[in-house]
Amino acid sequence: MAEIGKQNTLEVIRETSIGLYLDAGELGEVLLPRRYVPPSAGPGHMIEVFLYRDSEDRLIATTETPFGKVGEFATLKVVEVNPNVGTFLDWGLPKDLLLPFREQVAPLRPGQSVVVYIDLDQKTKRVVASTRLNRFLKKEAPPYRKGEKVQVLIASQTPLGYNAIVENAFGGLLYHDTLPGPLDAGQRLEAFVRDLRPDGKLDLSLTMIGYKKVASLTEQILEALERNGGHLDFDDDSAPEVIRENFGVSKKAFKQALGNLYKHRRIEFQRPGIQLLDATHYEPGAKADGNQR
Repeated sequence: MAEIGKQNTLEVIRETSIGLYLDAGELGEVLLPRRYVPPSAGPGHMIEVFLYRDSEDRLIATTETPFGKVGEFATLKVVEVNPNVGTFLDWGLPKDLLLPFREQVAPLRPGQSVVVYIDLDQKTKRVVASTRLNRFLKKEAPPYRKGEKVQVLIASQTPLGYNAIVENAFGGLLYHDTLPGPLDAGQRLEAFVRDLRPDGKLDLSLTMIGYKKVASLTEQILEALERNGGHLDFDDDSAPEVIRENFGVSKKAFKQALGNLYKHRRIEFQRPGIQLLDATHYEPGAKADGNQR
């Protein structure tokens, strides 16, 4: 069965002055415009095409390959922001890809690159984009072993490091203290699995050997504070999903770590957020460091 937003190999049914009509099964006949018709192609030939809806909302075929297909994460550039419907992205086809406002987690501007998931709207059957990436990551345990090499897409920066999409399917994290320098959202890299966390996410490294052991949660919070000028906009009132997204732990574990840091006079609560204090007598290896996942 032919699928919208994906590559399909379809048979040519008939030829007209405007192009070839292809058999798309339940989707009916689909036009491949003359400018995309391969030399010598005609009725009975099989042609690989991509199906999507054009500017007039007609289902159409093209032999061009977009920068991303339905079911994939991709890095696309903002072309235009329409205040009525959303943001339009360049995905390598004549019609730009819509990123509706409801699928955006932050405002975007023309020229900006953004990591999106490409999806098919089940009501309109139109291909759309979303920056709510976590919704599209697989929830089951990843099938990888420690030390295994994987392909990753850098999605966003957090106080601890960089969220990454592993093999177009799973969530992962590259910690700041294991990296040689800053990364950019949209980068595609090779990485290695260093640990599988109870929440299903993967701890990653850019090197197979010689990486440091993951620091305790309290140490990670202290390092994040130091990198952010001594302040973080997170505290024990932050929403569980916000804590999970940025620190990869449960709210209970995060509160325990903050409580330990407060007890040792390393932080103060500012409501909202926490502020780093100078307390040189603190020992990161102290008990009850909240290193629970």
